[in-house]
Amino acid sequence: MEQASLRDLNEPLIDHAEGQFFLNEAFKIIMEEVLSNGTDIKQKVCEWKEPEELALLLDLGVRETGEPRDKLLQRVRDVAKYSIKTSHPHFFNQQYGGVDYHSLAGRFLTEALNTNLFTYEVAPVFVLMENEVLRGLRQLVGWTEGDGIFCPGGSTSNMYAMNLARYQRFPQVKSQGVWALPRLSIFTSPESHYSVKKSAAFLGIGLDNVIFVKVDDRGRMIPEDLDEKIELSKSQDAVPFLVSCTSGTTVQGGFDPLEHIADICDKHKLWMHVDACWGGSVLFSKKHRHLMKGVDRANSVAWNPHKMLVAGLQCSALLLKDTTNLLKQCHSANATYLFQQDKFYDVNLDIGDKSVQCSRKVDCLKLWLMWKAVGSTGLEERVDKAFIHARYLVEQMKKREGFQLLSMVAPVIKERMMKQGTMMVGYQPLGNKVNFFRVTVFSPLLSQKDMDFFLDEIERLGKDL
Repeated sequence: MEQASLRDLNEPLIDHAEGQFFLNEAFKIIMEEVLSNGTDIKQKVCEWKEPEELALLLDLGVRETGEPRDKLLQRVRDVAKYSIKTSHPHFFNQQYGGVDYHSLAGRFLTEALNTNLFTYEVAPVFVLMENEVLRGLRQLVGWTEGDGIFCPGGSTSNMYAMNLARYQRFPQVKSQGVWALPRLSIFTSPESHYSVKKSAAFLGIGLDNVIFVKVDDRGRMIPEDLDEKIELSKSQDAVPFLVSCTSGTTVQGGFDPLEHIADICDKHKLWMHVDACWGGSVLFSKKHRHLMKGVDRANSVAWNPHKMLVAGLQCSALLLKDTTNLLKQCHSANATYLFQQDKFYDVNLDIGDKSVQCSRKVDCLKLWLMWKAVGSTGLEERVDKAFIHARYLVEQMKKREGFQLLSMVAPVIKERMMKQGTMMVGYQPLGNKVNFFRVTVFSPLLSQKDMDFFLDEIERLGKDL
């Protein structure tokens, strides 16, 4: 028995030949079900099932013994079949819809390499690559120097910015905690992303200290009201420290007037953060970058290339104007088992202490490979085309009699489209207005035929309502 056990210990637990065969067959299924059928307008966006039925179909429970290859491959096929096809041209539901194949190759490579982006010794290629990609994004903002990091989503980028702004103003918070601070206040618009409120709660600043600034009918922050509310907050013995602007609000797509807001931030010496998670990509476009005029005066910018540029989830950058290593000073814990100072290479390349994470996925490769493939000019074309599609959609809607009334029955139409699987589009209310459809048209796979299909399908699904 001892010899048998010893022989077992000398053999790997994984059969490489079998594993690679399975992976090859699984990739064939992915190519067929997700990237061929999943992008074919003749195919459904989803195979809708109620939760109880779906759970039975997938047989989700795990067991003590493993399953044979054929059964596992069928599981791969079932997962692909019953998942939402977010690369489908008729998936208008979220801002990450669509696919870029160069980026996808980068995502596959990232997963296969399975490294952690915290030290140069384990991720030399990606430490250098992330620095270069961040430099390219900062240049588009208008900064020749600065810092930054890829974060697990725009919400985290916004939270980092808030934490950095507080640390710069009150560095003692890192050691002494929030009890040593005065009551702080943050300013944003009611149209801003909910992560501003979540960040304030998470960081101990408090929801009551998030002050909402009035917006105009386009959902853009009104600078005069911002100035008044800052003065009012000061008079109430609070300490304003951050203004969180938005370039591309979630619902209306509004761009706050950054130049005017920057003047107010300068006046009151406040950190100016720009949540440009979806709107930031207009900086590639000569026609549309004016929407973010004044962004170079910000202290920080959050930008998600997985949205308008379709880099694939997740790809979220936090960009900083700071050149004092604030990011590392704020977040570092100096773990000696990772960040030894006597290494044989430049320890400044060990970037892990800039993050509150230890394990951090590589998110730069997908953007780098796509950017290399199509260039800045190709990315500019994507941005411009998205605006063209949006304008076309508005023009066509105005020509269709009674189309506005359909927004009153959006939930019913959404249910019908999901159960028939023909397309997906989100809906929501705005203030005291009724539900309306929020159409996302970023995917490079889209054409004007898809815009027409969207309108025709809404009319078809709601014709009896």
